[in-house]
Amino acid sequence: MRINLIRFLVFWGVTALSLWVADELFDGISFDTSQSLFIAGLLLGIVNTFLKPLLVLLTLPLSVLTLGFFVLVINALMLLLVAWLVPGFFVAGFWSGFFVALFSFIVNSLIGYNRVSVRRIDRP
Repeated sequence: MRINLIRFLVFWGVTALSLWVADELFDGISFDTSQSLFIAGLLLGIVNTFLKPLLVLLTLPLSVLTLGFFVLVINALMLLLVAWLVPGFFVAGFWSGFFVALFSFIVNSLIGYNRVSVRRIDRP
């Protein structure tokens, strides 16, 4: 339980940090206050946990056809949804959301969050 809480807090912090860096790098994303930044990071984590897997599953044929490229489109749409829900968080349009999603994917890959691990389950 404690490890899950720590992992959640680290992920929330990394998400908020990547949104802040994206705000500094891209003109199409902005925050009015630090509170809206942290709320957007929290809500983006919740949306990515619950809604994104459903959308990925529903669009699986399209994702396979585009060799996974469509997942970046889903990430951009999740970002636009969060911007619509959080007052003080603005995303200029789809392409701004797309480039921020691409940036987030690169950051998550660098810190090792996107890695897939396979474990063998030993049965007694």
